[in-house]
Amino acid sequence: MKGNMGVITQTLLDEGMSYQAYRSLIDKLMDEGKTTGPKQTAAYVDYARMSQKRMKKWEKVGKLSEQLVEQIAKVNRPMTWLVITEGWCGDAGQTLPFMHKMAEANELIDLKLVLRDEQPELMDQFLTNGGRSIPILIAIDTATLQVLGKWGPRPEVIQREFLANKVSQERTGTEFSEYMHLWYAKDKGASIQSEFLAILGVWIQKQQSLPVQAG
Repeated sequence: MKGNMGVITQTLLDEGMSYQAYRSLIDKLMDEGKTTGPKQTAAYVDYARMSQKRMKKWEKVGKLSEQLVEQIAKVNRPMTWLVITEGWCGDAGQTLPFMHKMAEANELIDLKLVLRDEQPELMDQFLTNGGRSIPILIAIDTATLQVLGKWGPRPEVIQREFLANKVSQERTGTEFSEYMHLWYAKDKGASIQSEFLAILGVWIQKQQSLPVQAG
């Protein structure tokens, strides 16, 4: 990871959307037959509609494990989770609600969302295999703006399959997308929670080594 290289500023965090503001934006755009970003095609609007449905589903039925809740409670200094996303992103629809639930479990975690196509300089500091894959969650120490780590764009188990399929071309893009979303439905958020259970410990440890205030 390259670090924030001056890209992550207090202004950026202040201008980030809360989860509720992001959901309101998505709902408003969908009512207008639109989505976020410059690509306002029928296909992208359809992707956004499916993502919206998935967010509503996981907001209602998604549950955090007791073990993860206990780990989240160990965060004892303000931490900001900055998420790069877009309304049409299928993976975001499957994972953002769980990020929101995790942040809600500890008042010291502040979840902020920004749109990828409005933040190219930020996005280009957190590429995945050279690509602008989203969602990407960047964990930041709120006091110092130091990057603690990142997560994304999807749970590692399905990411490995995604990368393998790009090489093998066993499934077409559409076929793999259908397969992946069936995987998410069966997984029920277990994989993202397992990964956060592990990386939260690393982020907390890094945070403890930082000064309490910038400077």
